[in-house]
Amino acid sequence: MSGLLDLVRDYGLWIYLLLFAYCALKSGALPLFAGYAAQASALELVPVVAATFAGGYLGDEIRFATARRYGDTWSDRLHRLRKTISAAKTLVARYGWAYVFLYRYPKGMRTIGALPMGLGSVSWRTFTALNAASAILWTSILVGTGFAFGDQVEQAVSAGWGIASTLMLVFMVIGVLYAWWRVNRINALENPVS
Repeated sequence: MSGLLDLVRDYGLWIYLLLFAYCALKSGALPLFAGYAAQASALELVPVVAATFAGGYLGDEIRFATARRYGDTWSDRLHRLRKTISAAKTLVARYGWAYVFLYRYPKGMRTIGALPMGLGSVSWRTFTALNAASAILWTSILVGTGFAFGDQVEQAVSAGWGIASTLMLVFMVIGVLYAWWRVNRINALENPVS
């Protein structure tokens, strides 16, 4: 690990840019490692926090804006997705505030997480406030954990960290399926077929 920390020290600014890009695209262990590198004085803590937050926040803003701009076009062109997009809009209307705080953590969800929010009726102002709060919490948890418990995180990663992230994805999928079922059930009760 000391060789990796030396490499991080040598490429300082590039590491912050890499951290920003990584956090804009996905979620994962890099912010934890960056917190650990800050604890080991290989990186500065404030730029690590800033790059992690900015990447996490701006990446989701771009995905939200993309879905808001092109979502109806996707729905019109891909008729098979019309029902799915409609259900996603209903789910976001009911559970969107909670969803924004949860989709950052399970493996694989972060990459597409903000798209359903952009498809829904949530205003940009509401989304950006929730997104900022969620990104602050996410940054605090990951970078803070890496900074405070770096040695233990290093041991956890080498002992099979991926299983915890995979379990979070399973719980997220189960939660989304349950919410989907409830929305469809409520819609069926409110709009019975004659």
